[in-house]
Amino acid sequence: MGSARTGPGRDEQASPRLAELLEQYECGPIRFTGTADALYERHLMFDNVVASAAVGPRERYEAAARSVRDVLSQRWLRTERTYDRRKAKRVYYLSMEFLLGRSLADNILNLRLDPIVQEAIRDHRAEWQALVEEEPDAGLGNGGLGRLAACFLDSMATMQLPAMGYGLRYEYGIFRQVIEDGWQRAKPDNWLRRPDPWEVARPHEAVDVRLGCSFEVRGGTLGVVMDRPSTLQGIPYDRPVVGYGGKNINTLRLWGAAAPDAFDFAAFSAGELVSALAGRLSAESLTRVLYPDDSTSMGQGLRFVQEYFLVACSLADLVRRFRRGNGDWRSLPDQVAIQLNDTHPAMAVPELMRILLDEAGLGWEEAWDLTRRTLAYTNHTLLPEALEKWPLRWFERLLPRQLEIILEIDRRLATEVRARFPGDEGRVLRTGLIETDGDRRIRMAHLAIVGSHSTNGVAAIHSELLRKVTVRDLAELYPERFGNKTNGVTPRRWLLLANPALAGSITAAIGDRWITDLAELERLAPLAEDTGFRDAVHEARRRAKASFADWLKATSGVVVDPASIFDSQVKRIHEYKRQLLNGLRIVILYGRLRENPDLEMAPRTFFFAGKAAPAYEPAKLVIKFLNNLAGTIDGDPCVRGRLKLVFLPEYNVSLAERLIPASDVSNQISTAGYEASGTSNMKFMMNGAITIGTRDGATIEMAAAAGDENFFLFGLTAQQVADSRSWYSPWWHYAHEPETRAALDLIFSDHFSRYEPGAFLPLRHALLEAGDRYMHLADLSAYLDADRRLLEAHADRDRWARMAVANIAHSGRFSSDRTIAEYASEIWQASPCPVP
Repeated sequence: MGSARTGPGRDEQASPRLAELLEQYECGPIRFTGTADALYERHLMFDNVVASAAVGPRERYEAAARSVRDVLSQRWLRTERTYDRRKAKRVYYLSMEFLLGRSLADNILNLRLDPIVQEAIRDHRAEWQALVEEEPDAGLGNGGLGRLAACFLDSMATMQLPAMGYGLRYEYGIFRQVIEDGWQRAKPDNWLRRPDPWEVARPHEAVDVRLGCSFEVRGGTLGVVMDRPSTLQGIPYDRPVVGYGGKNINTLRLWGAAAPDAFDFAAFSAGELVSALAGRLSAESLTRVLYPDDSTSMGQGLRFVQEYFLVACSLADLVRRFRRGNGDWRSLPDQVAIQLNDTHPAMAVPELMRILLDEAGLGWEEAWDLTRRTLAYTNHTLLPEALEKWPLRWFERLLPRQLEIILEIDRRLATEVRARFPGDEGRVLRTGLIETDGDRRIRMAHLAIVGSHSTNGVAAIHSELLRKVTVRDLAELYPERFGNKTNGVTPRRWLLLANPALAGSITAAIGDRWITDLAELERLAPLAEDTGFRDAVHEARRRAKASFADWLKATSGVVVDPASIFDSQVKRIHEYKRQLLNGLRIVILYGRLRENPDLEMAPRTFFFAGKAAPAYEPAKLVIKFLNNLAGTIDGDPCVRGRLKLVFLPEYNVSLAERLIPASDVSNQISTAGYEASGTSNMKFMMNGAITIGTRDGATIEMAAAAGDENFFLFGLTAQQVADSRSWYSPWWHYAHEPETRAALDLIFSDHFSRYEPGAFLPLRHALLEAGDRYMHLADLSAYLDADRRLLEAHADRDRWARMAVANIAHSGRFSSDRTIAEYASEIWQASPCPVP
């Protein structure tokens, strides 16, 4: 398979291992004669109809991907037939994001075809790697929300749960990030410009979506035309989700928008070619881009319609599937569980009510009971600005029937609150679905909570703050609905695939059951005292660092020292995630070396990666500052070879798969009480990196599992952050901490912006004059102290190795398999449905 072409003279009898696998995946009737190469060669010839000499790497990738899809296709069909035949309760996971990464290597691994591929590419590894690189990361997500959804899909398939993901088929990802003069520049991410060999279009299963508006392209931008009703079609595109071992293959169904009448023949006949295609272009533009720029009302309106389109298509589809085998609407919650991944799909509440009231003809009480028992909601943020609130007038003009239902839900909710808390009109206003201050808006988080039977946070501290602070009144009204489901990540992609050297050492030590039961890693804990295993972990890290350094040099020309400490912070750029705090740490270390060139300090390479939202100017300025800091350090002979900073553009899953196994240190330094959970923290832990971080999100639980002695925790707690709000002054730190003052003065003296004077004055405003909302200066000294302790530990090779082993051994709780098992038993009441 892959680029391992053996020529026409090779014996094409199938190997016993391949024959066994093809039989397992029920490919026999197709008569796949020959080796893995034969599948590949067949697609290479028949899909492209070109001579072998003219075939390029992209064609080779597509042939390899379609060969793998051949192997899984019949199993995929059988999975769906089994769920239907057994009338299994289905789980439907609605998410605006699925950050999948590349699929070829992951599907090969989950199908356990990797031994065959390794044999086939034995003498062609470089060519195979080039072929794999031809696959773009699927542009279906932005950050942790989408990557979590992808991990959950992997776990649901591996655990044989009858589940389907629903999302949108964005033609363009959020954007492709390039760095020019230190600034982030957003370029189009047209990841679907070439055919995607994994997707299967199902136009015969299209659904109609009726809207109270239509669309038109104005000056190259998609605009919403009010008061002109229209109908869109949702075209489903299915992608296989392969569970480990290939036993169950679930589906991710992505909806693309289309116009029912894609071509206006009358306009064309009149010579108006553009007008003839306008309807099609406008409709397809709805799902063209992930996260349209929401700094304008037009962008916000497009996002609003995208969210409804996802909900309307998905509910119509799942109801159709439910009705295919069941005529009794009362059994809906027994056959269907719908999980809302954040507030984006919260319109499912009024949409499901509309279906039950208007299409099923049920009464309000029965429809409301069925709706709440079917829907469940996951909250992912405590930030008020991230809790969606849509203008009521948009519902009024675009979705009038859904607004009628929302208003009735709100009326009944107010009655319920008054009955439970007589005389507390303030509580009625706080719990209501409609925000009445200024422009009336629908509180989508409130709608999701009221209209579902379960609301969960994604880490223990996050769930507690959600109940006690963010939606306290609703939690007091419905205490039984609130719970916690700490996030997790799939060990298949993030350890077995991303770090084969470490995975091999683990398997050699305890066997391979850990791949599907990560709790098995606990058996590694005693091996922290085993010199041989510590050496194996160290060697795996050395190999990953060398590989990353080679890749970085080959792809960007940037040279880093694999012998230096690799210290990483990779995640979406946001003020609360405090990449700026990390930058201040580096400025102080830089200042120490300039002041004392003979200072003893281990060589260090600091890696940053992440995207800032296009309209988020403070975050984009942080990227600029980090790049300027990197350039200044590189140009200063006093620190060259001792400190290096690298900002890696276009952070995605594929980059993370390379960097995380190579990292010695993981920075998880958000302002306490702001990070819901985090998932990069878990990936680093699973790969043996040591965390330096605040007591926030799931990092608290990670440290509890591995022991505080194996983490470097620092800074204010969430309670201390909240308690100090009224009196905190960053000026105190500037006045009383010499290194803090020196670092800030150096930045604001234009030392890092010599040719752009004043470029970083907005940082001065944010850190000092505007009160330092995210408390960078409050935690800086503690961060530096934790950094000192980290360097002391790293100097002791055995101590560092013991800490790494402890982190790996206690990362089992942070498998997405554990998270999904809790969802299935405690929220969905869904059981595995093995495919024979």
